[in-house]
Amino acid sequence: MIKIFSKWIHRYFSDEEALLLFLLLIGALVVILTLGKALAPVFFSIILAFLMQGAVQRCNRFMPRKLSVLIVFTSFMTAFLAFMLVVMPQIWRQLVTLLNEAPRIMSEIQKVLLLLPERYPELVAEQQIRQLIAIAAAEIGKAWQWALTFSLHSITNIVALLIYLILVPILVFFFMRDGNYLAGSLTAYLPEKRDMMRRIWTEMDAQIANYIRGKVIEILIVGSVSYVVFAFMGLNYAALLALMVGLSVIIPYIGAAVVTLPVAGVAFFQWGWGSEFITLMTAYFVIQALDGNVLVPILFSEAVNLHPVSIIVAVLVFGSLWGVLGVFFAIPLATLVKSVVNAWPKAMEHAHDGQVVDSEVEQER
Repeated sequence: MIKIFSKWIHRYFSDEEALLLFLLLIGALVVILTLGKALAPVFFSIILAFLMQGAVQRCNRFMPRKLSVLIVFTSFMTAFLAFMLVVMPQIWRQLVTLLNEAPRIMSEIQKVLLLLPERYPELVAEQQIRQLIAIAAAEIGKAWQWALTFSLHSITNIVALLIYLILVPILVFFFMRDGNYLAGSLTAYLPEKRDMMRRIWTEMDAQIANYIRGKVIEILIVGSVSYVVFAFMGLNYAALLALMVGLSVIIPYIGAAVVTLPVAGVAFFQWGWGSEFITLMTAYFVIQALDGNVLVPILFSEAVNLHPVSIIVAVLVFGSLWGVLGVFFAIPLATLVKSVVNAWPKAMEHAHDGQVVDSEVEQER
């Protein structure tokens, strides 16, 4: 057993670059797990700066880089302030209103569900329905209590939010302006021979950039179109539901199915089984179909080449570790794992082949 383990260690860690990459990955994981909350503004700023590098490079074709950074950063801050000052207050009011009306909605749901045991006594028992209603009522009560606590007593969260609002824009600006210099300073400490790292970074750079930018664009398009449709039809809580529909694209295969329930529920309790309900749900399913069959292929192309099972497993694993952020970055992290796994044996094979060639040359001499 010890001999097998030693051979495995020698095969995959005999090269100094492989050992260094392994230590870097372990170090990054330890930093994220131990200092993740403290360094969250830095990580968030790096992600935002990375997202805007494409726009900076396009502007840089026609103007100096500093002016490009200033224009892109100003546009980003304008859009962000508009969202925070115009959209977020409306969403928050609709969320509080929905939570206040939750008892009335629950009573209506209870009346409908209690009809099931009368019509289908062989399938559903009244006790099961009442237990389900009690569980749902408890969860809604927790959500209402959370909203009330957050809005009145959560001073710590408000202070953290203010820190984000001040630090993140400053960090984003400096990362955009001095990103190349900072990256060069870090790579200066790496060995000159880093073929495997370059191979992994080349594969990751295109895929992660395509995925993150594409996902942000997809959220904006799906959320905006959903809001226009919901508002045009007069659906209650249009902004809140549109935000949920937009964010649902973060979770592949699952988000769309989950967010369908609140959309259908609000529409049903507003209109019942009428033509408005059928029209709204038809429009909603058209949006989902266009997203999956038109928008996603255009935005992502072949950049993210992962099996659906791998994507679902990555969402479950990284989501359980880091919550919403883990879900959002599940596919890039899974792509990183895939790139490392694919590049590692190749690097070892090249190193082994080089050693074999060197030994043959020495024997010939």
